[in-house]
Amino acid sequence: MTASYSGIGRRDFIKLGAGLGAAMATTAPMSSALAQTKMVLKASDVHPLGYPTVEAVMRMGKKLETATNGRLTIQMFPSMQLGGEKEMIEQAQLGALQIARISVGAVGPVVDDVNVFNMPFVFRDSKHMEKVIDGEIGDELLAKITANEKTGLVALCWMNAGSRNIYNSKRPIKSIADLKGLKIRMIGNPLFVDTMNALGGNGIALGFDQVFSAMQTGVIDGAENNAPSFVAQNHYQVAKYFTMTEHLIIPELLVFSKISWQKLSPDDQALIKKLSKEAQQEQRALWYEAENAALEKMKSIGTEIVTEIDKKPFQDAVKPVWDKYGAKYAAMVKRIEAVN
Repeated sequence: MTASYSGIGRRDFIKLGAGLGAAMATTAPMSSALAQTKMVLKASDVHPLGYPTVEAVMRMGKKLETATNGRLTIQMFPSMQLGGEKEMIEQAQLGALQIARISVGAVGPVVDDVNVFNMPFVFRDSKHMEKVIDGEIGDELLAKITANEKTGLVALCWMNAGSRNIYNSKRPIKSIADLKGLKIRMIGNPLFVDTMNALGGNGIALGFDQVFSAMQTGVIDGAENNAPSFVAQNHYQVAKYFTMTEHLIIPELLVFSKISWQKLSPDDQALIKKLSKEAQQEQRALWYEAENAALEKMKSIGTEIVTEIDKKPFQDAVKPVWDKYGAKYAAMVKRIEAVN
């Protein structure tokens, strides 16, 4: 990696602007002549330069520039320069931003089918998740996000975000009993908070940018995330214990403004879709490099990493979450389980 990580933002939900649907409905495609003019596509990410998702989009931009002889280029605004995910989505919906890397949690409230990826232990491991998003199910859900007029977005591809694991300042989590009573920050989605509560912890919804100070002051005892984020935000300074629970494995999304998409020629749309699929694979390789580097860093600074745990009690404990949220996803879950 060529740059240290900083400024990872919170994961917010989509809030649709009033009249947005009407604005999109009246947006006409540009003429073929205008479609051939030079265009700079603004891209944004909450992550910093060097982070796998940012690097993958920048590489995609170079390919796009080469393929169009400089007619189409991508200008990247990393590190929350254009705001967090909520702000990026709103700008994309209005056509002020073309490309954004967002979390599944951001579109789940609008395209409910996507929420199946937010269920605890829905994937056996990261390799299983990759086979799902690379195949028919992944393409089907991308199409549903694009077809839903309320999103104002075209879903281009998936990106890896690793597994989410529990870390804290109090004690190593080696069994479900060790979680009892610990205040653990979760993404502000009731499903995630319920998951932590089912595991015996006390799930606290909190913005990601507040986690460090909240752990430092004892407002929370810990949080859960992937290893690169744990290192990027210096959470290792306030949380000594990191357990590979892999309770959530949630891919992320690269999306395009639908208003801006309608202004592109069919050929340009096809080219961007092709390069996005290539970016999906390139980002994956970059992700594993970042993950390995983060784990090595954690070992070198004395983080106690617990890798050997019996996951079955954890999986059994979240049954109430599945009972509450999972019934409507039953058919999709069977399809996911069948992917080998």
